[in-house]
Amino acid sequence: MSRKFSLAYLTIPGTDPIEQIQIAAKAGYDCVGLRPIPMLLPNEPLFQFDKDPTLYKAIKKTLSDTGIQVLDIELARVREDIKIESYESVFAASAELGATDVLSSIWTSNMDFAAEQFAQICDLAARYNLRVNLEFVTFSGVPGLSGALKLLNTVKRSNAYLMVDTLHAHRSRVTPEALAAVDPSLYGFIHLCDGPHAIPPLEDPEMIGVAREGRLYPGDGGIDLKGMLQVMPENPISIELPNSKEIEARGALGHAIRCLEKAKELLADHENDIRT
Repeated sequence: MSRKFSLAYLTIPGTDPIEQIQIAAKAGYDCVGLRPIPMLLPNEPLFQFDKDPTLYKAIKKTLSDTGIQVLDIELARVREDIKIESYESVFAASAELGATDVLSSIWTSNMDFAAEQFAQICDLAARYNLRVNLEFVTFSGVPGLSGALKLLNTVKRSNAYLMVDTLHAHRSRVTPEALAAVDPSLYGFIHLCDGPHAIPPLEDPEMIGVAREGRLYPGDGGIDLKGMLQVMPENPISIELPNSKEIEARGALGHAIRCLEKAKELLADHENDIRT
């Protein structure tokens, strides 16, 4: 199977980059998605390798030793309290490590401000040959596909792409038909996971709770993953699948292995469906 698979940070949250890379290698992934940009959360572990030369050198050596690549770094958010220029050092360091992509999302209701700031992120990333992937998140400032496409069309940056997270797409009621109508060249990498078919109200704790610690292995939930994947290009798949119960039961490595096994099983089934 030629498609590349990446182990996203949130799949084994709190894991330091060295261990994350080692787990990815042992589990059979091609890449990792690292989180060097703080989310400004209470008791958050910080892995700011752009500000920590020792950590940076250790990451670089571990990447070399394992053959794992850095697919993306996260999360370059647009918020009123975040200055875009603060991202420059991490963009530069990530590019030096071989990263190709940045994950971004919008956390403001002011779409004029969002467009201006997102354009700045793209321009800053372009200095380091990084692609910026815009993720629409059901409970964010850009909650759906149409809003994400409108923003991309507004900024018109050649290094700006659409990132589809299958859980958020399902919960934003995005159909495979809607995804099929998108220009294939706009797609960046894909976040893959499964989840319950039922869509909770925005105010329900399950809306954020499942997204952060209750996602399901591909094929174990009620999302039309095959339908979504069928209409999107065969771009890299980043498995973002936080599940606190599975991590507790299997350990970080066991959970990462099971995520990849189930993803490959899903894709194999999908390819068999096409052939038959």
